[in-house]
Amino acid sequence: MEALLAQLLNGLDKGGAYALIALGLTLVFGTLGVVNFAHGALFMLGAFCAVAFRQLITLETITIDPDQLSPWGAPLEIKTPLAQTWFGEWGGLIIEYSVPLSILLAIPVMLLVGIAMERGLIKHFYKRPHAEQILVTFGLAIVLQEVIKAIFGANPISQPMPSALQGAADIGSWLGLTPNSVTYPWWRLTYFVFSIGILSAVFAFLRFTTFGMVVRAGMVDRETVGILGINIGRRFTIMFGIAAVVAGLAGVMYTPLVPPNYHLGMDFLVLSFVVVVVGGMGSLPGAVAAGFLLGILQSFASMNEVKSLLPGIDQIIIYLTAVVILLVRPRGLLGRRGVMES
Repeated sequence: MEALLAQLLNGLDKGGAYALIALGLTLVFGTLGVVNFAHGALFMLGAFCAVAFRQLITLETITIDPDQLSPWGAPLEIKTPLAQTWFGEWGGLIIEYSVPLSILLAIPVMLLVGIAMERGLIKHFYKRPHAEQILVTFGLAIVLQEVIKAIFGANPISQPMPSALQGAADIGSWLGLTPNSVTYPWWRLTYFVFSIGILSAVFAFLRFTTFGMVVRAGMVDRETVGILGINIGRRFTIMFGIAAVVAGLAGVMYTPLVPPNYHLGMDFLVLSFVVVVVGGMGSLPGAVAAGFLLGILQSFASMNEVKSLLPGIDQIIIYLTAVVILLVRPRGLLGRRGVMES
């Protein structure tokens, strides 16, 4: 029982990441009809926003203290992180919580990157075949990762989590089980709650705001919305930016779990597209449901008991599940009729 509960928690953690990335992909496909193979690169760019923010606030300023002398009799140089120079005692707290605080940098950066991508490149491929969209966005993803490699290097860069969120939560005692029978890292629990919060915010935005209602109407019938005098193209551009922000925030909060490197986006790219297809192309609820479903299945497939019976099942379970679902339901779990269906 405890082992199954632990794997369920691991699956929810992975599912949160898959769902966030897939949600952004689905927003782009549902609004613009573009298959965006650069979306994984946006996840990677978000992760490096966290890296850049920490590197900025930990830059050292050097001051000379004439009252303290080195062993050679010279005035001692004192190195102080930039955050502490600017904010004093608060600077240490800013460095400690650099990962969640880097969200403040990631939101405007990812919004601008997303809008620039859509206006500068993607808009020219709206009516082109999906094969051409895939080629051009995949090429853009390679360019972005090479730019990050040139700036930050090829090696992974670790991002420490706040000390208050290190260690593990005693989930077992919360549920009335034996204390310490089921423990779960605090940061993974934080990531799951964070992903639920972002997903809820996006769905609430689309459902309860006038902007979101117009976007949903445009996803169903763009021409009719345009006839009403609404600049639906501008709203779709903003949605592309929001999709980039969602992917970027997913990357920011994932950095303490997997140290960012320049090919991080490619690692998630294929998985995220499988999630979108399984959930149903253009279906936002389907992307979220498929993300958590595949995350949970992958977690259970990684159990030693399962791998001993079916060696290598943890490597193929996502793709095997996708094949089965698409054979039974070609448009995916919650896909719209006529999309990805002959």
